Amino acid sequence: MNIRDQPERWEVVGTTEHFKGYVVNVRTDQVRMPNGDAMETVTRDVVGHPGSVGILALDADDRVLLIRQYRHPVGRLLWEIPAGLRDVAGEPLWRLAARELAEEAGVRATEWHTLLDFYTSPGMSDERCRIFLARGVSPIPASEIDFRRVHEEADMPVVWVPLDEAVGKVLRGDFHNPLAATGVLAVHAARSAGFGDLRAPDAAEE
Repeated sequence: MNIRDQPERWEVVGTTEHFKGYVVNVRTDQVRMPNGDAMETVTRDVVGHPGSVGILALDADDRVLLIRQYRHPVGRLLWEIPAGLRDVAGEPLWRLAARELAEEAGVRATEWHTLLDFYTSPGMSDERCRIFLARGVSPIPASEIDFRRVHEEADMPVVWVPLDEAVGKVLRGDFHNPLAATGVLAVHAARSAGFGDLRAPDAAEE
């Protein structure tokens, strides 16, 4: 057996659109279950999402970059990695990641790799996320910054945390953001393997 995720799409015999918002939309699909001769139809609610990217920036001292951002749905200030929506049609994902790293943290990187791909909540949403590993990092001079942070990003501290310390915080439940938790653990595993299995920044999504 090939233990690997694979594309599959069961028949949708009906769809009801409920909501279309600024970022997400909500629909209900009637999905036909392939149960042999008895074809059963069930209801599945789906949150449509454009997708996202995250950036795990790792400096020469093996520290990871974290930002703190207010998240209204959960009522918390969460420590996260820089991230952003796939909201520019046709933009290469690693370029989007570089833009988000600059805008949210004021940092640039010279070395990019694909760290991991995952669905954030596949039981209810089609949101797909790719996390990049950014190395060769350096601050962007203030004279080159031409954007302004607003709303939740207006007061967003940036810190560098030793990777091993960040791993401990994930395992103790100090971090709740899924991109931060998976990114920290993934880069820790990648470092243990000498970063030998990393994919190119423009690797195809499968």
